[in-house]
Amino acid sequence: MTSLALEGFIAQATARSHQQPDPADCVLALAPLMLDLIDQAGTFLEPQHYRSSTAGYTRNLVYDAPDESLSLYSIVWLPGQWTPVHDHGSWGVVGVIEGVLEERSYVRLSPDRGTDDEIDLARGGTVLLRHGAVTSFVPNPDHIHVTGVPTERSRAVSLHLYGKTMSNFNIYDVGARTRRRIQVAHNES
Repeated sequence: MTSLALEGFIAQATARSHQQPDPADCVLALAPLMLDLIDQAGTFLEPQHYRSSTAGYTRNLVYDAPDESLSLYSIVWLPGQWTPVHDHGSWGVVGVIEGVLEERSYVRLSPDRGTDDEIDLARGGTVLLRHGAVTSFVPNPDHIHVTGVPTERSRAVSLHLYGKTMSNFNIYDVGARTRRRIQVAHNES
């Protein structure tokens, strides 16, 4: 079941993403749409979009374009749940609909040699995103970060729009200076 708000968002996001091939221009065009969408989340998010697991943060698929050019997920973060350090290989726009989501960025210090080793990362800044916040990212080339909710905070729920079907990404072992590509699971809606 979809709502007019979600259908309108998907139609506009599809059109704008095709009109803006540059990732930075694309997220600039899409961020205002996400701001409107999170205000209307109650009209289209259903109980299955709030599924969670004590095993780790939970990705619930809301929409996946037939051509795999867009995907929208509701991600539920219980206290103490974090992603691994990762990149996306895509642009993205994120809106928080509940709680406070924390993003800790990493800066790549070594040149990209196209290999999965000898990758030097340093901790960057931290951003706290509360209900109503919208953020975006572009691959530059990596946009490496870790996202989650510290144990002392309550559950967070966020909507994530990506410029592809987000079924895999690179995770990084900062100490070992390596990365590897993993498949990422999600719940179907």
